[in-house]
Amino acid sequence: MNCFPCKPWLNCIACLFLLTSVDTPALAGILTLEAALATAVSGHPDLLLAQAERDIALADQHIANSQQDTSVNLEGILRSGRPTFGGQDFVSDNSVRLMARRTLYDFGRSSNAVLAAQYELNARESDLTTLLDRRRMEIMVRFFDVLLADMQYTVDNELMAVYYVNFDHGKDRLERGLISGIELAELESSYRDTLVKRNSSAQRQRITRALLANAMNRPADLPSELEDPKLAGNLRALPDYEVLLPVMLDNNPRLHAQQDMLAASQKRLESLRAETGPTLDAEVQAADYSRPAATRDNLSAGVILSWPLYQGNRSDSRISREMAQFNKLQAGSDKLKMELTQALLETCLDITQLQNAARSAAAKYVDYRDLQLERSRGLYELELKSNLGTSMAGTAEANLRTRNIEYQLALSFARLEALLGRPLNESEIIKGNGK
Repeated sequence: MNCFPCKPWLNCIACLFLLTSVDTPALAGILTLEAALATAVSGHPDLLLAQAERDIALADQHIANSQQDTSVNLEGILRSGRPTFGGQDFVSDNSVRLMARRTLYDFGRSSNAVLAAQYELNARESDLTTLLDRRRMEIMVRFFDVLLADMQYTVDNELMAVYYVNFDHGKDRLERGLISGIELAELESSYRDTLVKRNSSAQRQRITRALLANAMNRPADLPSELEDPKLAGNLRALPDYEVLLPVMLDNNPRLHAQQDMLAASQKRLESLRAETGPTLDAEVQAADYSRPAATRDNLSAGVILSWPLYQGNRSDSRISREMAQFNKLQAGSDKLKMELTQALLETCLDITQLQNAARSAAAKYVDYRDLQLERSRGLYELELKSNLGTSMAGTAEANLRTRNIEYQLALSFARLEALLGRPLNESEIIKGNGK
Protein backbone atom coordinates (compact mmCIF):
# COMPACT_ATOMS: atom_id res chain seq x y z
CA MET A 1 0.00 0.00 0.00
CA ASN A 2 1.52 3.31 -1.08
CA CYS A 3 1.50 6.25 1.29
CA PHE A 4 1.97 8.70 -1.63
CA PRO A 5 0.78 7.00 -4.84
CA CYS A 6 1.63 10.04 -6.96
CA LYS A 7 5.31 10.00 -5.94
CA PRO A 8 6.89 6.51 -5.85
CA TRP A 9 10.26 7.83 -4.61
CA LEU A 10 8.58 9.55 -1.67
CA ASN A 11 6.70 6.37 -0.89
CA CYS A 12 10.04 4.54 -0.51
CA ILE A 13 11.23 7.08 2.05
CA ALA A 14 7.92 7.02 3.90
CA CYS A 15 8.11 3.24 4.28
CA LEU A 16 11.77 3.23 5.36
CA PHE A 17 10.94 2.02 8.86
CA LEU A 18 8.73 -0.78 7.58
CA LEU A 19 11.38 -1.97 5.17
CA THR A 20 14.18 -1.97 7.73
CA SER A 21 12.01 -3.83 10.24
CA VAL A 22 11.49 -6.84 7.99
CA ASP A 23 14.95 -8.28 8.62
CA THR A 24 14.49 -8.44 12.41
CA PRO A 25 12.37 -11.15 14.07
CA ALA A 26 9.34 -9.68 15.82
CA LEU A 27 7.27 -10.83 18.77
CA ALA A 28 4.11 -12.56 17.62
CA GLY A 29 0.88 -10.70 18.20
CA ILE A 30 0.27 -7.49 20.06
CA LEU A 31 2.52 -7.03 23.09
CA THR A 32 0.74 -5.89 26.27
CA LEU A 33 2.36 -4.20 29.26
CA GLU A 34 1.45 -7.16 31.47
CA ALA A 35 3.17 -9.59 29.12
CA ALA A 36 6.24 -7.38 28.97
CA LEU A 37 6.45 -7.12 32.77
CA ALA A 38 6.14 -10.91 33.05
CA THR A 39 9.56 -11.22 31.39
CA ALA A 40 11.23 -9.39 34.31
CA VAL A 41 11.94 -12.72 36.03
CA SER A 42 13.67 -14.18 32.97
CA GLY A 43 17.37 -14.94 32.97
CA HIS A 44 18.58 -11.39 32.40
CA PRO A 45 22.32 -10.96 33.16
CA ASP A 46 21.60 -8.48 35.96
CA LEU A 47 19.19 -10.93 37.56
CA LEU A 48 21.63 -13.83 37.21
CA LEU A 49 24.32 -11.75 38.94
CA ALA A 50 22.00 -10.98 41.86
CA GLN A 51 20.98 -14.63 42.12
CA ALA A 52 24.65 -15.64 42.16
CA GLU A 53 25.29 -13.20 45.03
CA ARG A 54 22.33 -14.71 46.88
CA ASP A 55 23.65 -18.24 46.28
CA ILE A 56 27.09 -17.21 47.60
CA ALA A 57 25.46 -15.87 50.77
CA LEU A 58 23.49 -19.12 51.10
CA ALA A 59 26.71 -21.13 50.77
CA ASP A 60 28.35 -18.92 53.42
CA GLN A 61 25.42 -19.67 55.72
CA HIS A 62 25.93 -23.41 55.22
CA ILE A 63 29.63 -22.97 55.99
CA ALA A 64 28.81 -21.10 59.21
CA ASN A 65 26.26 -23.74 60.23
CA SER A 66 28.83 -26.49 59.70
CA GLN A 67 31.43 -25.04 62.09
CA GLN A 68 30.19 -27.22 64.95
CA ASP A 69 29.58 -30.31 62.84
CA THR A 70 31.23 -33.52 63.97
CA SER A 71 34.53 -34.23 62.21
CA VAL A 72 35.72 -37.81 61.69
CA ASN A 73 39.34 -38.47 60.70
CA LEU A 74 41.16 -41.66 59.84
CA GLU A 75 44.90 -41.61 60.56
CA GLY A 76 47.45 -44.24 59.56
CA ILE A 77 51.08 -44.02 60.74
CA LEU A 78 54.06 -46.06 59.54
CA ARG A 79 57.09 -45.52 61.75
CA SER A 80 59.79 -47.26 63.71
CA GLY A 81 61.49 -46.41 66.99
CA ARG A 82 63.97 -47.65 69.54
CA PRO A 83 62.30 -48.64 72.78
CA THR A 84 63.44 -47.05 76.02
CA PHE A 85 63.79 -50.43 77.62
CA GLY A 86 64.46 -53.81 76.08
CA GLY A 87 67.13 -53.30 73.43
CA GLN A 88 68.98 -50.99 71.11
CA ASP A 89 67.37 -52.01 67.80
CA PHE A 90 64.64 -50.06 66.01
CA VAL A 91 61.28 -51.82 65.93
CA SER A 92 58.05 -51.10 64.08
CA ASP A 93 55.63 -48.80 65.86
CA ASN A 94 52.77 -48.54 63.35
CA SER A 95 49.25 -47.44 64.22
CA VAL A 96 45.83 -46.70 62.77
CA ARG A 97 43.39 -44.38 64.52
CA LEU A 98 39.78 -43.33 63.93
CA MET A 99 38.93 -40.06 65.68
CA ALA A 100 35.60 -38.23 65.99
CA ARG A 101 35.50 -34.69 67.42
CA ARG A 102 32.67 -32.25 67.95
CA THR A 103 32.70 -28.77 69.41
CA LEU A 104 30.37 -28.60 72.36
CA TYR A 105 30.67 -24.91 73.12
CA ASP A 106 32.80 -22.07 71.78
CA PHE A 107 31.34 -19.19 73.79
CA GLY A 108 29.54 -17.46 70.90
CA ARG A 109 32.09 -17.81 68.14
CA SER A 110 30.09 -20.06 65.81
CA SER A 111 26.60 -18.88 66.84
CA ASN A 112 27.46 -15.28 65.96
CA ALA A 113 29.00 -16.41 62.67
CA VAL A 114 25.75 -18.24 61.86
CA LEU A 115 23.68 -15.12 62.64
CA ALA A 116 26.01 -12.97 60.52
CA ALA A 117 25.58 -15.33 57.57
CA GLN A 118 21.80 -15.32 58.01
CA TYR A 119 21.66 -11.52 58.04
CA GLU A 120 23.80 -11.35 54.93
CA LEU A 121 21.55 -13.86 53.17
CA ASN A 122 18.54 -11.71 54.09
CA ALA A 123 20.33 -8.71 52.62
CA ARG A 124 20.95 -10.54 49.34
CA GLU A 125 17.29 -11.55 49.19
CA SER A 126 16.32 -7.89 49.61
CA ASP A 127 18.80 -6.94 46.89
CA LEU A 128 17.12 -9.46 44.60
CA THR A 129 13.74 -7.85 45.30
CA THR A 130 15.19 -4.42 44.55
CA LEU A 131 16.65 -5.67 41.28
CA LEU A 132 13.32 -7.18 40.21
CA ASP A 133 11.69 -3.81 40.89
CA ARG A 134 14.33 -2.10 38.76
CA ARG A 135 13.85 -4.64 35.99
CA ARG A 136 10.09 -4.02 35.94
CA MET A 137 10.65 -0.27 36.04
CA GLU A 138 13.07 -0.44 33.12
CA ILE A 139 10.61 -2.53 31.09
CA MET A 140 7.85 -0.01 31.79
CA VAL A 141 10.08 2.88 30.69
CA ARG A 142 11.08 1.10 27.49
CA PHE A 143 7.49 0.06 26.78
CA PHE A 144 6.25 3.64 27.08
CA ASP A 145 9.18 4.89 25.00
CA VAL A 146 8.04 2.69 22.11
CA LEU A 147 4.48 4.00 22.34
CA LEU A 148 5.70 7.61 22.43
CA ALA A 149 8.03 6.96 19.49
CA ASP A 150 5.12 5.59 17.46
CA MET A 151 2.96 8.61 18.29
CA GLN A 152 5.81 11.01 17.51
CA TYR A 153 6.27 9.31 14.16
CA THR A 154 2.56 9.83 13.43
CA VAL A 155 2.88 13.55 14.21
CA ASP A 156 6.03 14.00 12.15
CA ASN A 157 4.64 11.98 9.26
CA GLU A 158 1.49 14.14 9.16
CA LEU A 159 3.58 17.31 9.15
CA MET A 160 5.90 15.97 6.46
CA ALA A 161 2.92 15.18 4.26
CA VAL A 162 1.59 18.71 4.75
CA TYR A 163 4.91 20.31 3.87
CA TYR A 164 5.34 18.03 0.88
CA VAL A 165 1.92 19.00 -0.46
CA ASN A 166 2.78 22.68 0.05
CA PHE A 167 6.05 22.19 -1.78
CA ASP A 168 4.39 20.23 -4.60
CA HIS A 169 1.71 22.91 -5.04
CA GLY A 170 4.42 25.55 -4.89
CA LYS A 171 6.05 24.13 -7.99
CA ASP A 172 2.77 24.49 -9.88
CA ARG A 173 2.33 28.04 -8.60
CA LEU A 174 5.89 28.89 -9.65
CA GLU A 175 5.15 27.76 -13.17
CA ARG A 176 2.10 30.03 -13.20
CA GLY A 177 4.13 32.93 -11.82
CA LEU A 178 2.20 33.14 -8.56
CA ILE A 179 5.29 32.79 -6.31
CA SER A 180 8.99 33.49 -6.66
CA GLY A 181 11.86 31.01 -6.69
CA ILE A 182 12.89 32.14 -3.22
CA GLU A 183 9.45 31.29 -1.85
CA LEU A 184 9.62 27.88 -3.50
CA ALA A 185 13.07 27.31 -1.99
CA GLU A 186 11.63 28.16 1.42
CA LEU A 187 8.84 25.61 0.91
CA GLU A 188 11.32 22.94 -0.15
CA SER A 189 13.60 23.70 2.80
CA SER A 190 10.68 23.30 5.22
CA TYR A 191 9.72 20.04 3.57
CA ARG A 192 13.28 18.70 3.74
CA ASP A 193 13.55 19.60 7.42
CA THR A 194 10.32 17.79 8.28
CA LEU A 195 11.44 14.82 6.18
CA VAL A 196 14.65 14.55 8.20
CA LYS A 197 12.69 14.79 11.43
CA ARG A 198 10.22 12.15 10.25
CA ASN A 199 13.05 9.80 9.29
CA SER A 200 14.65 10.38 12.69
CA SER A 201 11.34 9.43 14.29
CA ALA A 202 11.32 6.23 12.23
CA GLN A 203 14.79 5.42 13.49
CA ARG A 204 13.64 6.18 17.02
CA GLN A 205 10.88 3.60 16.58
CA ARG A 206 13.46 0.97 15.77
CA ILE A 207 15.83 2.01 18.56
CA THR A 208 13.16 2.00 21.26
CA ARG A 209 11.98 -1.44 20.19
CA ALA A 210 15.52 -2.77 20.43
CA LEU A 211 15.89 -1.27 23.92
CA LEU A 212 12.59 -2.84 24.97
CA ALA A 213 13.67 -6.22 23.60
CA ASN A 214 16.93 -5.97 25.56
CA ALA A 215 15.05 -5.01 28.72
CA MET A 216 12.87 -8.11 28.28
CA ASN A 217 16.02 -10.21 27.71
CA ARG A 218 14.92 -10.97 24.14
CA PRO A 219 17.44 -8.93 22.14
CA ALA A 220 16.81 -10.73 18.85
CA ASP A 221 13.02 -10.55 19.06
CA LEU A 222 11.80 -6.99 18.51
CA PRO A 223 8.10 -6.30 19.23
CA SER A 224 6.20 -5.06 16.21
CA GLU A 225 2.97 -3.74 17.77
CA LEU A 226 2.21 -2.69 21.33
CA GLU A 227 -1.10 -2.29 23.07
CA ASP A 228 -1.56 1.06 24.77
CA PRO A 229 -2.42 0.19 28.40
CA LYS A 230 -5.44 1.72 30.09
CA LEU A 231 -3.46 2.62 33.26
CA ALA A 232 -6.50 2.64 35.51
CA GLY A 233 -4.17 2.80 38.50
CA ASN A 234 -3.41 6.43 37.66
CA LEU A 235 -6.78 7.35 39.18
CA ARG A 236 -5.68 6.21 42.65
CA ALA A 237 -5.69 8.74 45.44
CA LEU A 238 -2.28 9.55 46.88
CA PRO A 239 -1.96 9.24 50.69
CA ASP A 240 -0.21 12.01 52.58
CA TYR A 241 3.57 12.05 52.63
CA GLU A 242 3.55 11.85 56.44
CA VAL A 243 1.59 8.59 56.19
CA LEU A 244 3.86 7.08 53.56
CA LEU A 245 7.17 7.93 55.25
CA PRO A 246 7.02 5.43 58.17
CA VAL A 247 5.71 2.74 55.80
CA MET A 248 8.70 3.26 53.53
CA LEU A 249 11.19 3.18 56.43
CA ASP A 250 9.67 -0.13 57.60
CA ASN A 251 9.37 -1.87 54.23
CA ASN A 252 11.87 -0.51 51.72
CA PRO A 253 13.98 -3.46 50.48
CA ARG A 254 17.12 -1.36 49.95
CA LEU A 255 16.94 -0.15 53.52
CA HIS A 256 16.28 -3.69 54.74
CA ALA A 257 19.37 -4.90 52.88
CA GLN A 258 21.53 -2.15 54.39
CA GLN A 259 20.24 -2.84 57.90
CA ASP A 260 20.81 -6.58 57.50
CA MET A 261 24.37 -5.98 56.31
CA LEU A 262 24.88 -3.76 59.35
CA ALA A 263 23.55 -6.50 61.66
CA ALA A 264 25.78 -9.07 59.91
CA SER A 265 28.83 -6.90 60.53
CA GLN A 266 27.87 -6.54 64.20
CA LYS A 267 27.62 -10.33 64.58
CA ARG A 268 30.94 -10.83 62.82
CA LEU A 269 32.50 -8.44 65.35
CA GLU A 270 31.10 -10.50 68.22
CA SER A 271 32.35 -13.70 66.60
CA LEU A 272 35.86 -12.26 66.17
CA ARG A 273 35.97 -11.10 69.78
CA ALA A 274 34.98 -14.60 70.89
CA GLU A 275 38.03 -16.09 69.17
CA THR A 276 40.16 -15.11 72.15
CA GLY A 277 37.93 -17.27 74.38
CA PRO A 278 38.07 -21.02 75.01
CA THR A 279 36.47 -23.87 73.10
CA LEU A 280 35.15 -27.10 74.55
CA ASP A 281 35.30 -30.21 72.34
CA ALA A 282 34.30 -33.84 72.82
CA GLU A 283 36.52 -36.49 71.24
CA VAL A 284 36.16 -40.25 70.76
CA GLN A 285 39.06 -42.33 69.43
CA ALA A 286 39.47 -45.97 68.37
CA ALA A 287 43.03 -47.14 67.62
CA ASP A 288 45.13 -50.21 66.90
CA TYR A 289 48.90 -50.41 67.33
CA SER A 290 51.52 -52.81 65.98
CA ARG A 291 53.43 -52.56 69.27
CA PRO A 292 51.27 -52.78 72.37
CA ALA A 293 52.08 -50.65 75.40
CA ALA A 294 50.51 -50.19 78.78
CA THR A 295 49.93 -46.46 78.25
CA ARG A 296 47.99 -46.89 75.02
CA ASP A 297 44.20 -47.21 74.76
CA ASN A 298 42.43 -48.96 71.91
CA LEU A 299 39.26 -47.01 72.72
CA SER A 300 39.10 -43.66 74.48
CA ALA A 301 36.75 -40.71 74.99
CA GLY A 302 37.25 -37.32 76.55
CA VAL A 303 36.51 -33.63 76.73
CA ILE A 304 39.11 -31.11 75.58
CA LEU A 305 39.27 -27.48 76.69
CA SER A 306 41.38 -25.24 74.45
CA TRP A 307 42.17 -21.65 75.42
CA PRO A 308 44.32 -19.49 73.13
CA LEU A 309 46.64 -17.45 75.34
CA TYR A 310 48.49 -15.50 72.69
CA GLN A 311 47.72 -14.91 68.99
CA GLY A 312 49.93 -11.96 68.21
CA ASN A 313 48.20 -9.08 66.42
CA ARG A 314 46.05 -11.26 64.17
CA SER A 315 42.84 -11.07 66.19
CA ASP A 316 43.06 -7.34 66.95
CA SER A 317 43.71 -6.53 63.27
CA ARG A 318 40.69 -8.48 62.11
CA ILE A 319 38.51 -6.80 64.74
CA SER A 320 39.76 -3.36 63.68
CA ARG A 321 38.99 -4.10 60.06
CA GLU A 322 35.47 -5.30 60.83
CA MET A 323 34.89 -2.26 63.04
CA ALA A 324 35.81 0.00 60.13
CA GLN A 325 33.43 -1.98 57.91
CA PHE A 326 30.67 -1.56 60.50
CA ASN A 327 31.22 2.21 60.62
CA LYS A 328 31.12 2.33 56.82
CA LEU A 329 27.83 0.45 56.72
CA GLN A 330 26.38 2.66 59.44
CA ALA A 331 27.23 5.79 57.47
CA GLY A 332 25.80 4.21 54.32
CA SER A 333 22.57 3.37 56.15
CA ASP A 334 22.14 6.94 57.39
CA LYS A 335 22.83 8.31 53.91
CA LEU A 336 20.39 5.85 52.31
CA LYS A 337 17.63 6.95 54.68
CA MET A 338 18.13 10.56 53.61
CA GLU A 339 18.14 9.61 49.91
CA LEU A 340 15.00 7.49 50.21
CA THR A 341 13.19 10.17 52.20
CA GLN A 342 14.03 12.73 49.52
CA ALA A 343 13.03 10.33 46.74
CA LEU A 344 9.68 9.67 48.43
CA LEU A 345 8.99 13.40 48.76
CA GLU A 346 9.89 14.10 45.11
CA THR A 347 7.80 11.17 43.90
CA CYS A 348 4.76 12.32 45.87
CA LEU A 349 5.16 15.84 44.51
CA ASP A 350 5.52 14.49 40.95
CA ILE A 351 2.32 12.47 41.30
CA THR A 352 0.43 15.47 42.68
CA GLN A 353 1.70 17.70 39.86
CA LEU A 354 0.86 15.18 37.16
CA GLN A 355 -2.58 14.35 38.53
CA ASN A 356 -3.59 17.98 38.85
CA ALA A 357 -1.87 20.75 36.88
CA ALA A 358 -0.20 18.69 34.12
CA ARG A 359 -3.24 16.54 33.40
CA SER A 360 -5.54 19.58 33.40
CA ALA A 361 -3.25 21.52 31.04
CA ALA A 362 -3.05 18.56 28.67
CA ALA A 363 -6.85 18.22 28.65
CA LYS A 364 -7.26 21.90 27.79
CA TYR A 365 -4.69 21.54 25.01
CA VAL A 366 -6.66 18.60 23.60
CA ASP A 367 -9.85 20.66 23.69
CA TYR A 368 -8.10 23.49 21.87
CA ARG A 369 -6.75 21.16 19.20
CA ASP A 370 -10.16 19.56 18.71
CA LEU A 371 -11.72 22.97 18.18
CA GLN A 372 -8.90 23.92 15.81
CA LEU A 373 -9.43 20.71 13.84
CA GLU A 374 -13.17 21.34 13.53
CA ARG A 375 -12.52 24.86 12.34
CA SER A 376 -9.94 23.70 9.80
CA ARG A 377 -12.28 20.97 8.57
CA GLY A 378 -15.05 23.54 8.05
CA LEU A 379 -12.76 25.92 6.17
CA TYR A 380 -11.48 23.02 4.07
CA GLU A 381 -15.00 22.02 3.09
CA LEU A 382 -15.69 25.64 2.15
CA GLU A 383 -12.38 25.70 0.24
CA LEU A 384 -11.37 28.86 2.09
CA LYS A 385 -8.15 27.53 3.64
CA SER A 386 -6.19 24.29 3.36
CA ASN A 387 -4.55 23.81 6.79
CA LEU A 388 -6.47 20.64 7.63
CA GLY A 389 -3.30 18.52 7.61
CA THR A 390 -1.56 20.82 10.09
CA SER A 391 -4.54 20.69 12.41
CA MET A 392 -4.63 16.90 12.23
CA ALA A 393 -0.93 16.82 13.16
CA GLY A 394 -1.69 19.17 16.06
CA THR A 395 -4.42 16.83 17.28
CA ALA A 396 -2.01 13.89 17.16
CA GLU A 397 0.53 15.96 19.09
CA ALA A 398 -2.08 16.77 21.74
CA ASN A 399 -2.80 13.06 22.12
CA LEU A 400 0.94 12.40 22.46
CA ARG A 401 1.17 15.00 25.22
CA THR A 402 -1.78 13.51 27.09
CA ARG A 403 -0.47 9.96 26.92
CA ASN A 404 3.02 11.07 27.90
CA ILE A 405 1.62 12.53 31.12
CA GLU A 406 -0.25 9.30 31.86
CA TYR A 407 2.91 7.28 31.25
CA GLN A 408 4.89 9.54 33.59
CA LEU A 409 2.16 9.18 36.19
CA ALA A 410 2.19 5.38 35.91
CA LEU A 411 5.97 5.36 36.31
CA SER A 412 5.74 7.64 39.34
CA PHE A 413 3.21 5.31 40.99
CA ALA A 414 5.45 2.34 40.16
CA ARG A 415 8.42 4.18 41.67
CA LEU A 416 6.36 4.92 44.77
CA GLU A 417 5.39 1.28 45.19
CA ALA A 418 9.04 0.26 44.83
CA LEU A 419 10.01 2.75 47.54
CA LEU A 420 7.30 1.36 49.79
CA GLY A 421 8.47 -2.21 49.24
CA ARG A 422 5.40 -3.30 47.31
CA PRO A 423 5.47 -5.28 44.04
CA LEU A 424 5.09 -3.08 40.98
CA ASN A 425 2.39 -5.30 39.50
CA GLU A 426 -0.03 -4.78 42.38
CA SER A 427 -3.02 -2.61 41.55
CA GLU A 428 -3.76 -1.35 45.07
CA ILE A 429 -1.61 1.20 46.85
CA ILE A 430 -1.56 1.42 50.61
CA LYS A 431 -4.53 3.03 52.24
CA GLY A 432 -4.49 6.23 54.20
CA ASN A 433 -3.98 4.39 57.51
CA GLY A 434 -0.60 3.10 56.34
CA LYS A 435 -1.53 -0.58 56.59
